Amino acid sequence: MTIPLTNADLGWAAFYNSQLDIDEIGAVTPARVSGVHRTRIATLTESGPVDLALDAGHSTGEIAVGDWVLCDPAGARMIRRLDRQSTLQRGSDYVYGERQLIAANIDTLFITTSCNADFNVARLERYLALAYDADVTPVILLTKSDQTDDVQRYIDDAQALGPDLAVVALDARDVTETTKLAPWCGKGQTVALAGSSGVGKTTLQNVLTGVHEATQGIREMDAKGRHTTTARYLRATLSGGWLIDTPGMRGLGVADVVAGINEVFSEISTLEDQCRFRDCKHEGEPGCAVAAAIEAGDVTPERLKRFQKLRREDAIATETVAQARERNKKFTKGVKKAMKKKKR
Repeated sequence: MTIPLTNADLGWAAFYNSQLDIDEIGAVTPARVSGVHRTRIATLTESGPVDLALDAGHSTGEIAVGDWVLCDPAGARMIRRLDRQSTLQRGSDYVYGERQLIAANIDTLFITTSCNADFNVARLERYLALAYDADVTPVILLTKSDQTDDVQRYIDDAQALGPDLAVVALDARDVTETTKLAPWCGKGQTVALAGSSGVGKTTLQNVLTGVHEATQGIREMDAKGRHTTTARYLRATLSGGWLIDTPGMRGLGVADVVAGINEVFSEISTLEDQCRFRDCKHEGEPGCAVAAAIEAGDVTPERLKRFQKLRREDAIATETVAQARERNKKFTKGVKKAMKKKKR
């Protein structure tokens, strides 16, 4: 016999309850979004799974897996979406100032990478920036720990990204090893699983949820895998929590996440206020506190370069279309002016 779920089991909290109007209490049904399709959304309620149609004023592009929505008692139509406690999103590869939804109302982001050629510090920093911007707890999972003779090196490199950062090395195929993830997968808790294709996300999902999906191998030369997960779904974990698996993302843009970037690179961002000049570029200006930290060995030049790259990318991606056109115009004028001087 299947035990009915309560809203608390689904992750309902006082934050969502406080958003209900007096006349809505008892007159509407809260529902947790478990899947987003082209013209409808799949949800979970205390009564079971319900597919909802959207009114003309809404589109599925505004809904993320993990959202809480209110529907009519008949369970046929979505009335409105509730405000989110957290929103995980990335910068769009095509549109300035636009961000793409990944998941909503999650507590923890499992950033998954492998103990092989997939391990990439710069990519991990990007995921961390998105997590911190969303006010979500990041946990770095190092999979395939059984396939390396030096797992401690990977742990140390990941741990160097933050003294308080949780780093877990495991063999995703070993059920006993996944018990290490219990602190983040308890009753009512929601985790999102993110990382490149081929790092073992589907294997982890299978073990954590008991739902077995096919897995695919990786190319040996670069440890890259094929996409197994092609959509996002909210699934119950065996420990009473909820898991959102995400497709492997080759592009991981940042947009309007400067606070998250500053937190990832806190040893650099906290020094900026100590620079002599407010607009210090940390490129040899006198009185640069960051340059002094590099000279003292407290900051590496490579870390500074990655910090500056993310900051530049974030600034450009956050622009509006009009701002981007203006910047491109100025750049084009500068190039033409330089070419004229060269011809003289």
